[in-house]
Amino acid sequence: MGASGWDYVTTYEGDVQASLDALHARVFVEEFGETGDYADLAELWADTEFMGTGGTHTILDVPVAATGSGGPVEGELRPLSAERLLLHFGTERPAVARYEELMAEAGRVMSDEEYERSLLGAEFPHWGGLYVLLYGGTGSEGGDGEPTHVAFFGSSGD
Repeated sequence: MGASGWDYVTTYEGDVQASLDALHARVFVEEFGETGDYADLAELWADTEFMGTGGTHTILDVPVAATGSGGPVEGELRPLSAERLLLHFGTERPAVARYEELMAEAGRVMSDEEYERSLLGAEFPHWGGLYVLLYGGTGSEGGDGEPTHVAFFGSSGD
């Protein structure tokens, strides 16, 4: 079947892991709430046969948001590097609108070279991804104060 790319923008809940946990809860209900296949996330993650062979092809495949900026580690979400943050956004405090613009650009058909320079060309781990804290502001300008949202993007599934 192959891996699937995904991206989500969600409300910032005071820290990245809390934001990821809230997103997991929402996506679990969207994906499995009607089916009754799994009672909760813990039961889904305990199904190692399903999760180890195919996964959900969603953010549910990645349970941990690492706070360090070390290299890609399978099954983790890492922060986008400071270098790539400035390259793509031109600021350390990007706005939601600018993230959405960059993801739309990265989603169009492009050459390998263009892809490598795009936001999706950033190196992320197999069955994992990256995250970016996003701030209030108008248009593509970043904002002041505390983050308002966090974006998670990556790929998973086999």
